[in-house]
Amino acid sequence: MKQVTIIGGGLAGTEAAWQLAERGFGVTLYEMRPIQTTDAHQTDRLAELVCSNSLKSDSHPSASWLLKQELRRLDSLLMRAAERARVPGGQALTVDRVVFADVITAEIEAHPRIEIRREEITEVDPAQPAIIATGPLTSNSLAANLSRFTGSDRLFFYDSISPIVDAHTIDRSIAFAASRYDKSLDGGTGDYLNCPFNKAQYERFIDELMAAHAVDEHIPNDVPYFESCLPIEEIARRGRDTLRFGPMKPMGLTDPRTGRRPYAAVQLRQENLRADSYNLVGFQNHLKFGEQKRIMRLIPGLENAEFLRYGQIHRNTYINAPALLNATLQLKAHPNVFFAGQISGVEGYVESIATGLLAGVHLAAYLRGGEPRPLPRETALGSLTHYISHADPKKYQPANIAFDLFPPLDTPLKDRKERQTEVCRLALEKLDEYMSVPV
Repeated sequence: MKQVTIIGGGLAGTEAAWQLAERGFGVTLYEMRPIQTTDAHQTDRLAELVCSNSLKSDSHPSASWLLKQELRRLDSLLMRAAERARVPGGQALTVDRVVFADVITAEIEAHPRIEIRREEITEVDPAQPAIIATGPLTSNSLAANLSRFTGSDRLFFYDSISPIVDAHTIDRSIAFAASRYDKSLDGGTGDYLNCPFNKAQYERFIDELMAAHAVDEHIPNDVPYFESCLPIEEIARRGRDTLRFGPMKPMGLTDPRTGRRPYAAVQLRQENLRADSYNLVGFQNHLKFGEQKRIMRLIPGLENAEFLRYGQIHRNTYINAPALLNATLQLKAHPNVFFAGQISGVEGYVESIATGLLAGVHLAAYLRGGEPRPLPRETALGSLTHYISHADPKKYQPANIAFDLFPPLDTPLKDRKERQTEVCRLALEKLDEYMSVPV
């Protein structure tokens, strides 16, 4: 029986261990707690949920629902545990954290092909089959080792994420296309969309921003504020005009409605692999999601915007996945080694479970001498892994599952719900086709 090493007993590591063990492989699962603790965890349980007890929307049609449906069809241990630990949560899949962790810990401990070792791993041998699933709080010693064999410039220790807005919900009668100092005003040649402010609009935006509620700190010293990457609310506190000379500077822009330079402007940049979506350039922040939605809708042109992702700044060890991984989560330079969970470059509980399941499935195929098969691009799993392995390495940011990661439909649908329903239908159809060939 071939033996596999998995480092990390969180959501991704436990799911990967289960998938491999169920396929006949012996697994040694290393978890450093309680020998070595973290600032976030409170117990020694496997798969402990840290910041929330919600696994997000379980309502059809949503991208989060689809991802969970795909995991259920692929017999995810953690999805079954979530059902056993489920508590009322409206349209979200919400769980009792204690029950959830206890169920998973019991299942992993009882599996005859899984051995749990409570010790810290500080080095990885890239010649041996392994899954690295150490999460956002990877120990310093292991992170140093990963830096050495992946490249020190390809390991990051915090996230600085700007909000992403659905392109269909931007008011193009206000937001105009232009690059800085672009002399054309035909509304279509620029590389950015620009949301122009007059003085009164800017002053109101600053007032609301400075009064907004920040995210509660789940981890002590969670946010390392680097001067080159300050949250917008912190910039605003340094002076009311500071944002106008920073990420909201209007220099080189002309509002075609007035023929003049706006008082301030927010630039929106089209995402490369996120179809039909725009990133609010330089708008990383540490505000509660509800506050972000309310305040960002004060931006001219975004009054009715739908946000596909909100801004964040927090500690998070993760690799530059597009530079290092292929679509089956293997290191390009060391195909014995797979990454899963947040360290692989995903955000969110369910996304971590998803990459753990896929890493386990793909490593099993690899150890049998076969070629691991990426999930179809039309599926949520395939779109997520396609993004983390094909995004621009120079501008890479971790991602949650969202519909803008999926390829466009062959037949465009204008109605949003119809479009999302069709994406879900097609994804599950393609998954069924994929599953018809044993994995």
